[in-house]
Amino acid sequence: MFITDKHGRKFEIPDQNEQRVIQQGIAADSDTYELSDAQLAQLRPLAEMRTLGRPKADSVKERVTIRLSPEVTEFFRASGKGWQTRMNDALKEYVRSHRS
Repeated sequence: MFITDKHGRKFEIPDQNEQRVIQQGIAADSDTYELSDAQLAQLRPLAEMRTLGRPKADSVKERVTIRLSPEVTEFFRASGKGWQTRMNDALKEYVRSHRS
């Protein structure tokens, strides 16, 4: 049997015999189990659990274009992943030490 959702997508719904075979497969597989009613009641949509993408930063950074010497970029890039964050930290330290 097929059902159609409000967007026109069709989904096949198992009949009683197919459902019986599915249940037997679940029972035969020790790594698979059906959730209890209490467990189902605790489920929430993924969108409620987390946001997609990176976590929101405490302070928003400003996107800028800057020209740096190859010596500077090679030094920071050689330190591996996160080199831009380390460069930002080095510049923040410079600002702190030169602020009156």
